[in-house]
Amino acid sequence: MRVLRALLLLPVMAVVLVLILALVYRAVTPPSTLMLGRWLTLRTVERDAVDLPGIAPTLVQAVIASEDQLFCRHAGVDWDALRKVMGDEDGPTRGASTITMQTVKNVFLWPGRSYLRKALEIPLALGVDAVWGKRRTLEIYLNVAEWGDGLFGAEAAARHWFGKAARDLTRGEAALLAAALPNPAAFDPGRPSRQLRARAARVQSRMAGIGPLTECVRP
Repeated sequence: MRVLRALLLLPVMAVVLVLILALVYRAVTPPSTLMLGRWLTLRTVERDAVDLPGIAPTLVQAVIASEDQLFCRHAGVDWDALRKVMGDEDGPTRGASTITMQTVKNVFLWPGRSYLRKALEIPLALGVDAVWGKRRTLEIYLNVAEWGDGLFGAEAAARHWFGKAARDLTRGEAALLAAALPNPAAFDPGRPSRQLRARAARVQSRMAGIGPLTECVRP
């Protein structure tokens, strides 16, 4: 009986822990689970956390244009996109992940694709959107996103790939970083392939009309 009670308490304890961490992370920039995994296995991690004002507006625009154009319009989950994907035979293996859901995955969950992880992402994304708000969510995302082997966050990525601070990124450089996000291990923003350049060009074309869709992250 005690074992059963303990098992029933585990989900409750997990929820409480996540809520506590979410409140802490309103003020403290968290590591990602990938960063924790690298530390535990004694691999290097390169990350310099910066506030959102320390990141070029062009990168903010590029990431929203590339990853989640409705970021300012939904409450953490894009239900229309999710319904379309869940009705597709590919299931949760593609699309529908908002910036908020990706942030939740990076900070609280594990990499990989599964129905279980997606089921956890949804309530966590709704909670994070309510607790952190849009600016803080994007700020955390841009500080935990992976941009290379052991390379995390916009500041480390900007210095590694372009030799400059994240606040000084040009429009073209920001588009290259945003275009590399879906598969950072396969792309080199410093020496972009033809494929990455094409992806970055599409990001830049979307950035041209993204202004009204970024009002939630403006100071």
